Amino acid sequence: MPSTLDSIWYVYGIVPGEFASASLTLPEGLDDTHVAIERRGELAALVSVLDGAAYAPNRVEESSGEVDWLSPRAMAHDRVLTWASDRGAVVPLPMFSLFSGRDAVCAMLDERTAQLSSALAKVRQGREYSLRVYRVDAELLDVIPEMSPRLRELAAQAESASPGQRYLLERKLDGEKRGEVRTVTQELVDGIVEQLGRSALESVRSPIPRAADRTAGSGTMVLNASFLVASSALEEFQRTLTSIIERRDQRGFRFDFTGPWPPYHFAQTSTADDGASS
Repeated sequence: MPSTLDSIWYVYGIVPGEFASASLTLPEGLDDTHVAIERRGELAALVSVLDGAAYAPNRVEESSGEVDWLSPRAMAHDRVLTWASDRGAVVPLPMFSLFSGRDAVCAMLDERTAQLSSALAKVRQGREYSLRVYRVDAELLDVIPEMSPRLRELAAQAESASPGQRYLLERKLDGEKRGEVRTVTQELVDGIVEQLGRSALESVRSPIPRAADRTAGSGTMVLNASFLVASSALEEFQRTLTSIIERRDQRGFRFDFTGPWPPYHFAQTSTADDGASS
């Protein structure tokens, strides 16, 4: 692929040097550009050559806040990485990992060989799956005594009390329910991660996205987790998740399970630091 002063090299991710592509049709990249594999020893980069002026650092910074500009490029970035992930190990790079040309990309691969080879070895073991859990308070308040020994005891006291005492105890129970929501939720999500983690090579919890913390039936997101799962353990992982969902879905919680994804959460590198100035 030619490199001129008017062009800039965009790197989607890193794959093994022996990554087979001769008989495959590569997906289109950003701006419908051709995607190529630039090999360097035991590593290779998935790259596109883009217009240098359109992707100058100041232009990218200015345009990144525009959804209409960013969205199709994010989809193209993910499309290339998903294509690669479906065919083998890939280390995703952050969006807009830009380099001045072939020499800069090759220099990055040379400098980061050990780091990137280690990351590839890890993600070669499995695929990434994501789980988001949402809490629906109106439902949870109805069933929360079943999940809290303290509330079960209070409910039993109310059930056996005289009418006057029962009224007071039920009022107290209503107040205690709301106070117990946070504790019950934390115990539940900790238990989910622990149970699923037994079938996963690795797991990570990510911050709750501010812009999307209320979806899935108007619930509030309470868990945003990713799991690296070996193919040999996937059936066990899915059985465990199915059991959890059968017990908790429609009873105060909703579940959104997706994947497999490129290993965005398990192959972190600082490769993009070189940038277009390389």
